[in-house]
Amino acid sequence: MTSRVAATIDAAHAQGRGAFIGYLPAGFPDVRTGIEAAVELARSGADVLEIGPPYSDPVMDGEVIQEATQAALAGGFRLRDLFPALAEITSRVEIPVLVMTYWNPVVQYGVDRYADALVDAGAAGLITPDITPEEAGEWIAASKRTGLDRVFLAAPTSSDERLDMIAKASTGFVYTVSTMGITGERADLDAAARTLVGRLRAAGAERACVGIGISTPDHVAGVVDYADGAIVGTALVRALRDRGVDGLGETARALAGGTVRQPASR
Repeated sequence: MTSRVAATIDAAHAQGRGAFIGYLPAGFPDVRTGIEAAVELARSGADVLEIGPPYSDPVMDGEVIQEATQAALAGGFRLRDLFPALAEITSRVEIPVLVMTYWNPVVQYGVDRYADALVDAGAAGLITPDITPEEAGEWIAASKRTGLDRVFLAAPTSSDERLDMIAKASTGFVYTVSTMGITGERADLDAAARTLVGRLRAAGAERACVGIGISTPDHVAGVVDYADGAIVGTALVRALRDRGVDGLGETARALAGGTVRQPASR
């Protein structure tokens, strides 16, 4: 089956751009506003949406995203609310919508049941930050059955053997971690990201998008010089928190402006 996410990234490349992938937590600041925020993000230049269901033990999330997801949980958001929200978002946007989720809620819900619910809601697949390909056999089988994308993470510390495994198991793109640590804005991106993208390409990864620490148009421009796309989360969540949906749209449009590549870029 054709990967909708891969096709979208390739279309951006054909236009002389890197892809802009934007993350928002589901249910923040409430379910209705979260839906409107996702739609606004799509309208403001994002090529792919990442929607993150809030989780009680977010080991990878930085302070801004943790505060947002905890607020969503405190407001009553539960996993059962995710799929109706996704269905409304996907009915109103034309770009692919991925879910970025920790693995335990998927297991608790049932892997096949979760995959089928994603398909019914119009979602494109999952990003799974805390499960490796060798542990994800059930999800790999479910994603092959349903045509959903499966995005695994690669870190600068990953061995060549592991990168080979990740490149082969991922569809859509490989989520390339720019630096070790939790999510959040950083003044300078770790140069290890460029090296890691090169290693992933050598391992056979067709598309590698870089996330963690990307918060400005200049960061985006620097990343798309060597990678297929830039993933932004904290800067968008902060804008939504502080300036509402309109402020989110303004921030997204500025970030999208950084995706145009110079002629010599990949």
